[in-house]
Amino acid sequence: MNEAPVLRTARGALLRAASAAALVLAPWLVGCGGHEARTLKMRTALDAGDAKRAIKAINEELEVASEKELPKDIKGDNALLVLDRGSIQQGLVQFDLSKQDFEAADKAIDMLDLARNAGDSIGEYVFSGSSGKYQAPPYEKLMINTLDMINYLEQRDLNGARVEARRLSVMQKYYRDALKQPNNPVLGLGSLLAGFTFEKSGETDEALRYYDEALAFSGYSSLQDPIARLAALGSYRSPRLKALIEKRDPAEAQEHEDGGEVLFVVGYGRVPHKVAERIPIGLALTLFADALSPGDREGANKLAAQGLVTWINFPTLAPGQGSYSIPQVRVGNRSIQLEEAVNVEREVRAEWKKIEGKIIVSAITRMVTRLLVGKGIEAAAGKENAIIGLLGSLAAQATLSALDTPDTRSWETLPARVSVARVRLPAGRHQVMLDARGWQRSQEIVVEKGSWQVISLMGLR
Repeated sequence: MNEAPVLRTARGALLRAASAAALVLAPWLVGCGGHEARTLKMRTALDAGDAKRAIKAINEELEVASEKELPKDIKGDNALLVLDRGSIQQGLVQFDLSKQDFEAADKAIDMLDLARNAGDSIGEYVFSGSSGKYQAPPYEKLMINTLDMINYLEQRDLNGARVEARRLSVMQKYYRDALKQPNNPVLGLGSLLAGFTFEKSGETDEALRYYDEALAFSGYSSLQDPIARLAALGSYRSPRLKALIEKRDPAEAQEHEDGGEVLFVVGYGRVPHKVAERIPIGLALTLFADALSPGDREGANKLAAQGLVTWINFPTLAPGQGSYSIPQVRVGNRSIQLEEAVNVEREVRAEWKKIEGKIIVSAITRMVTRLLVGKGIEAAAGKENAIIGLLGSLAAQATLSALDTPDTRSWETLPARVSVARVRLPAGRHQVMLDARGWQRSQEIVVEKGSWQVISLMGLR
């Protein structure tokens, strides 16, 4: 039996629409994995403890020939890749290169964080959360200046360290006053380093102010002796400083007054990076229905009922690295007791918890938008071309769904935790060894009377 002309027309239109959709969607379905895909080789190399291979992978993504080069375009995802490279270079004791990366990325992310325009908002609403400008969470902005302070202190550059300390204070004030967010826990480590910087710069009261701020986040038992010495020279006082001084037992004061001080800073593990996740639209509506407007709920239910797109795409956090590791520091045969300065992973998860619901609601809203786009195509086709209009509607919705790449951007090479120890050593030569998750740093140091050093290790595995 021959087919009726209208059926032949419909079947032909269906085949043409299916072919066109396949051609349009194929590259997106296969090759568009978002930022997470761009950093896969880097993470794999770090997991294997191969920092140099990780830097090579980043250089390939940045399209530069060497870790000494910055990309021509340092906006967007490239700023985050440069940040990642800066962390790894610090772990390789390449402090000048780490400084270059941190400071270049810091400027780019300032622009991305503070500049928003209508085009970005529309892109996020219609297409994908990853189409907008990257918004650095507070802990990332604060950690840039904190880690860069370590670069300067490692090289005994107090001028540079003071600049980073003041930048840290400005950024903290911005988040506290402009964004109405309370003091961020990662500030504890930054304040400790800033206090050390101003102490060694001879600015006593400024050092005491920073140490007071550091004590708000951690006990820092190793600060008892330095604060007691500084308090005798300066005028700044606070309840926290007084309590620490009163608790100090002079009989337990560190010896070697003829020697010098070493501040050890050990970062280890990596914070959880973002990964793309999918859940059924029905489950999403069950979990987040209260956060949706009635119109969006109705639109989402209609979209799910079509049976073509029944999943929503959104970012979530992967497991962290090295949560239960115990780093080690030794001076000769002596083991140095470390204390945790900041749990960055905990802050990452706390910050994510604040916005996760909004992100999933945004993903549902984008699904509703796709439905409206499809309905518009159907209406434009008219009743006389209903079948073609329906096919165009479904193809458009499927295309927009494929373009909906979850925003998996983040600074992935932040250490999950950072521990510190401050010790006084007698004058002379000492062999020091730092170990964190298989990453090691071993060297001989020379301690002189009144000298100071900062020695760090970032075991990003």
